[in-house]
Amino acid sequence: MYAFHGCLDEEAKIGSEYRVDVEVKANLRKSAKTDNLADTVDYVHLNHIVKEEMAIRSKLLEEVAQRILNRFFKELRMIRKATVAVSKINPPMGGNVEEVVIILTKKR
Repeated sequence: MYAFHGCLDEEAKIGSEYRVDVEVKANLRKSAKTDNLADTVDYVHLNHIVKEEMAIRSKLLEEVAQRILNRFFKELRMIRKATVAVSKINPPMGGNVEEVVIILTKKR
């Protein structure tokens, strides 16, 4: 996805490509039996949160990842543990760097 995070002024103007990887843990025994979306973690909801939070400019990827985690735990009560990795593709570092990644984990 394309976003405008970073400490440099040009990052706010031109933006960069990012990848967000999410892993969540929850008890899914009930949904495995009921086949009901209300009994599981809705990945469409997860994606909606990621998109909204990535659209809010931040200087640091850590802040973006923390906001995503906070919303996961606030809005999706089934989640027991979540990990969010935010990767900036080809960051402006004055060298040939494929990506930089930060990874944050939160538990209930």
